[in-house]
Amino acid sequence: MLATVMHAPGDVRYEERPEPKILAPTDAIIRLTATCICGSDLWPYRGHNAIAEPLAMGHEYCGVVMEVGSAVKTIRPGQFVVGSFCISDNTCPHCRFGFQSSCEQREFMSGAQAPYARVPLADGTLVATAAMPDDDLIPSLLAASDVLGTGWYAADAARVKPGSTVAVVGDGAVGLMGVLAAKQMGAERIIAMSRHKTRQALALEYGATDIVVERGDAGVAQIKALTKGVGADSVLECVGTRESMQQAIHATRPGGMIGYVGVPHGVELDGQSLFFSQTGMLGGPAPVRRFLPHLMDLILTRQINPGKVFDLALPLEDVAEGYRAMDERRAIKVLLRP
Repeated sequence: MLATVMHAPGDVRYEERPEPKILAPTDAIIRLTATCICGSDLWPYRGHNAIAEPLAMGHEYCGVVMEVGSAVKTIRPGQFVVGSFCISDNTCPHCRFGFQSSCEQREFMSGAQAPYARVPLADGTLVATAAMPDDDLIPSLLAASDVLGTGWYAADAARVKPGSTVAVVGDGAVGLMGVLAAKQMGAERIIAMSRHKTRQALALEYGATDIVVERGDAGVAQIKALTKGVGADSVLECVGTRESMQQAIHATRPGGMIGYVGVPHGVELDGQSLFFSQTGMLGGPAPVRRFLPHLMDLILTRQINPGKVFDLALPLEDVAEGYRAMDERRAIKVLLRP
């Protein structure tokens, strides 16, 4: 089959790869209905992560089960499924505690920017719908695989509560999903930090009440001004740079929480500064599997529409153009159809 492979920074190819096969009795093979490009895929694309060998790209996926291994009990061929970007057994102590992204058998999904993909630990990783979903729901169900679940985790980790004030650092797809999540969790005021008109418009549609265009110290000053000098109760850090993390820490009120989900690059924390900020922090790879059943229900009952975050749809063979569009910020997030 043809699939997406990154050979070097800026070098993404749609080329011949072996079709996936069952390698372990707990595997499933799915035919992808849709996949996409993640903001984290841009780190190696831009040369920030080393590429030691060609990488089979793609970790966000939904589709129809074609085949299952002999040990798979709850997933069967013909079902439509959504899976987390983190592979998990959903039974180990960390999974049972709600942190499937730290599963004792954790793997990170790869090779999903393709027509077919192998999903290890299928019983613990995949969630099936009761019936084949309508086509217009596919983008939203795909978003649940990573970007929606990650934004939701940022809000959950930051302990967003009804009536609270929330600031969201980052206007990419995860940040926008964080806005959506904060609204669903009952936040009264949601401050989205964004310099881009199209992203600002979507943030407002998802529930943002205020837009701050400044960054760094100037951005913090604006949040303090909007909160009468107090700061936000909860801050969602959805970028992963030193500047964004410092902005999050300084924008949080004493006793507030930061949910950080941006993959860190160059982030260093000063212990004394953090000590005197009196802020709490929780983050890391999102345990999407914890939230998947609830998020899928919200989507299937049309209570939320996270699929709007995809503002460019391309056939899978045009994946290289999708990477260029996201790298050049011509697109928030690119949907790919095999």
